[in-house]
Amino acid sequence: MTGDNEATTHFGFRDVPEADKAGMVHGVFTRVASKYDVMNDLMSLGIHRIWKDAMMDWLAPRPGQRLLDVAGGTGDVAFRFLGRAPGATATVCDMTESMLVEGRQRAEADSLADRLDWVVGDAMALPFPANSFDVYTISFGIRNVTRIADALSEAYRVLRPGGRLMVLEFSHIPNDLMQWAYDRYSFNVIPVMGQVVAGDRDSYQYLVESIRKFPEQETFAQMIRDAGFGQVKYRNLTMGIAALHSGWKL
Repeated sequence: MTGDNEATTHFGFRDVPEADKAGMVHGVFTRVASKYDVMNDLMSLGIHRIWKDAMMDWLAPRPGQRLLDVAGGTGDVAFRFLGRAPGATATVCDMTESMLVEGRQRAEADSLADRLDWVVGDAMALPFPANSFDVYTISFGIRNVTRIADALSEAYRVLRPGGRLMVLEFSHIPNDLMQWAYDRYSFNVIPVMGQVVAGDRDSYQYLVESIRKFPEQETFAQMIRDAGFGQVKYRNLTMGIAALHSGWKL
């Protein structure tokens, strides 16, 4: 129960006080951190790797760039970026320290230690000065943010003029029959998989529900424009199961 004047938001299909959501999301990712990478491979049949490579192809990292990867978890995107951009540096920022701990333990982390930082922080109030980064990425994280508009505003603030935003997120399939089939898989298989592999059905039930609450492609593109970005475009991946959104701080 929430007070009449208390702002609410969604946590999956539940309405919760805005003030509570960040802690609830933090709990989800703290619980799943140790199995996060394994579950990503199982849930997507490894396709998330192809999506992240497609993200890098469109992003085209350049030598010497400075990347901020928000909700970067175990470093998947940062490692890919640094592998394509000699002399570039990356900061992985995530609100869940246990996710960052898992990232630091990955084999790639040691070889890239001098080019890679791990920072605990909130997407809605980033602990970085304005105009600090050339590239801002967030992958499968922005739908978990309490106020998406605030996160986009922060992305705009910390990017340098000419900097680029790129968001990889689950999205909406424009074909109703394919969406129906995808829903059957998501709601009937993924929570069970979460129980078997990670011992946590509820967290994966939330993750499935959170995808359905995220805005469709054009609505989210307009949110990016509203935050000040120009040249906003998007590309569907795997029929719209996921989408890439790109924008520039002009």
